Amino acid sequence: MRCFHCGEEASSQPPITLELDGQTREFCCYGCRSVCETIHQEGLTGFYQHRTAPAVTPKSLTASELEQIRELDHPLVQQSFVLPVKGGMEAQLLIEGITCAACIWLLENHLTHQSGVRSFSVNHTTQRARLVWSPEQTSLSELVIAIHELGYTARPYKADEAEQALKAEKRSALIRLCVAGIGTVQSMMLAFPLYFELINDLSPTFIQLFRWFSLLVATPVVLYSARPFFQNALRDIRSRHLTMDVPVATAIGLAYLASAWVTVVGGEEVYFESVCMFTFLLSLGRYIEMQARYRAGLTGNALAGSQPQVASRKVGENIELVATHELCAGDVIVVKPGETLPVDGVILSGQSTVNEAALTGEYLPETRTSGDLVHAGSVNGEHPLHIRVEKTGASTRLSGILRILDRVQSEKPQVARMADRVAGMFVSRILILAPLVWIGWWLAGADNAFDITLSVLVVTCPCALSLATPTAITSATVKLRKLGFLPTRGHTLELLHTVDTVVFDKTGTLTEGKLSLVSTHLLGPLSEMDALELAAGLEQQSEHPIAQAFSSHRPATLTGTRNHVGGGLTGTWQGQSVAIGHIDFVAAHTREPKPSLETGHGIAIWLASESQWLACFVLDDRPRQDADEALKALHTLGIRTVLLSGDRSGHVAYIANLLGLDEAYGQATPEDKLARLRSMQEQGHHIMMVGDGLNDLPSMAGASISVAMGSAADLTQLRADAVLLNGQLRQIVEAIRTSNATRRVIRQNMTWALGYNLCALPLAAAGMIPPWLAAIGMSLSSLVVVLNALRLGKDPNPRRDNTAITAGTELSET
Repeated sequence: MRCFHCGEEASSQPPITLELDGQTREFCCYGCRSVCETIHQEGLTGFYQHRTAPAVTPKSLTASELEQIRELDHPLVQQSFVLPVKGGMEAQLLIEGITCAACIWLLENHLTHQSGVRSFSVNHTTQRARLVWSPEQTSLSELVIAIHELGYTARPYKADEAEQALKAEKRSALIRLCVAGIGTVQSMMLAFPLYFELINDLSPTFIQLFRWFSLLVATPVVLYSARPFFQNALRDIRSRHLTMDVPVATAIGLAYLASAWVTVVGGEEVYFESVCMFTFLLSLGRYIEMQARYRAGLTGNALAGSQPQVASRKVGENIELVATHELCAGDVIVVKPGETLPVDGVILSGQSTVNEAALTGEYLPETRTSGDLVHAGSVNGEHPLHIRVEKTGASTRLSGILRILDRVQSEKPQVARMADRVAGMFVSRILILAPLVWIGWWLAGADNAFDITLSVLVVTCPCALSLATPTAITSATVKLRKLGFLPTRGHTLELLHTVDTVVFDKTGTLTEGKLSLVSTHLLGPLSEMDALELAAGLEQQSEHPIAQAFSSHRPATLTGTRNHVGGGLTGTWQGQSVAIGHIDFVAAHTREPKPSLETGHGIAIWLASESQWLACFVLDDRPRQDADEALKALHTLGIRTVLLSGDRSGHVAYIANLLGLDEAYGQATPEDKLARLRSMQEQGHHIMMVGDGLNDLPSMAGASISVAMGSAADLTQLRADAVLLNGQLRQIVEAIRTSNATRRVIRQNMTWALGYNLCALPLAAAGMIPPWLAAIGMSLSSLVVVLNALRLGKDPNPRRDNTAITAGTELSET
């Protein structure tokens, strides 16, 4: 059977078919079937009746290549890069052969039409793809084959392999650039004397000799240095989708062939020096652009590559060295000081400081001890830790962060989609306009009609237009991740600048979410230290959250301790009975009347012996350390702040007054919160909701932007538009500022790219821009856009690294 669409042999098993007009049609691949289905859906069935030749055949794969790709369906192979998600399976792929945003458009549109594909997105900067598909409908190998048939290469993403591929790409690009540079110098040396008539009265024999030498110099430049342009252009023609490489390859190819023809047959003008200069300057621009793009995207690779490849697994009393991917849940590993954790797990024994900067952006290490959860990518500090493995590979929290980061960078905001459409239209119009320009100048009798046509083809290549948005989005996203603010949706950065009202939950968001000792009132002969130690001795027998407020103090020795549920605790200390709890409970265990003491806000915990009252401890949920600073910064930006909490109104009002919020509402149910948000939106406000609990989900879903705290429940983080990994509220302010800056940079880039192309096109068509200057202009235009976008990635706190080093030194000395 032959493919109904392209005419190639349809030998797939099971057969790929489609019912059309009552007949079953067979196809060679899912790509042909999808195209055919689209043609019929658009009402273009006459295409198959009136076509004069079969469709262009996609790139075919050899038997060995197909066998290698089929291996991707094996569960053991998928273990390192495939993860179950809602709706199917998710794979991280590395795509090779991408040169511009148009390539990504082609890949995403082709793959999303494949059977069983839920979503497919490509990160322009890192060339990593996120594929979600249904295994019941199609296999991973079929989808990878669909990518290969377009002329691109796809393979499982691995940080070390990606790094090696990057080095190899840079090395080959540099060699091609050097060959083009040497060719440019040599060809210019041969053409320079003739251009400026420095050598007069040259015989035709010498002129012909110079041309042959120029042909000899230019040939390796065209066949080797310019080969990527021709390969990409051929791929685009096969797939019927135009990118920037088509006009570039057309210009280089036409100039070289015309010059070779004149050299062999005879004629007036050759363009070997222009061909070499085109190739050199375009390759130089691509090389610098590649360096800049990868500089913006290296953070993700560095994070993924920070996970060690081997681990020390404990087997009985012995320690064995194993590959990280061999670890399973329940294994026990030993992590020495200075080593990076390879898995997520729970500390079984040991106490040490752990640097979690890779996860939270917080550079100061945190103390972790037995029972604490630790994550892959963290660095152990002073002492060895024995850790029970909970999650490995793609299931770790670090892998989840990297997947979110890739998804955000690959999701295109509206302005990026518009730029891709404009760039595609630009290329098609240029290919139509260039021959018209040549015909016009040829009819006008101009000798340089060909030169002008070459300039038009090169100077208007819309590379800068397609790079304007993705580079800016990548730089801004990487910067925010370093700060601990992780956008989880592509529209987050685009909408942050519209926020004029920030609504906070109280407990766990504006406050620490745990009770702390605020003040101690002494009522008897004990010192403050003795009273706290006595309270800690009693409370250590309790699991109540109140008991945690005294856990940092050394407990006194007591006997006969009893826990009275709902009241407090009693025990014997130095031969006398003591009690701690709420005032009525303690009053029942002492002979003295209740003291008259105004404790203010907070929870009052009383301590007394059988003969007298000893102390009153006031506990409260304290505001976060940076809450006041963050709220003041929001007010400086002109943003209104609102506290919306289900807690009692008195305490909500107290926190609001303490931190200076504009409005505060207490005792609000989830329905009340959502109704309040709707009311504010009806008044024209754009709202950001910051919360951490499951009860905040309805209101977070109703806000324009939702931000979950890093300590929030998994479901809350999953539904949020961004996650505050380190819990630092001031990063919300930095995120809004970065969004504003990103918007400005995208506008600047789009204005520059459009302005350059609109100005350069008429000048080139008028013959005012020579070919060599056209190549320089196009390269500089792309470089300006990329460098402008990279400004967004600057660290807002350049002293942070020094501070981290100093803090780490002080901790080590301590």
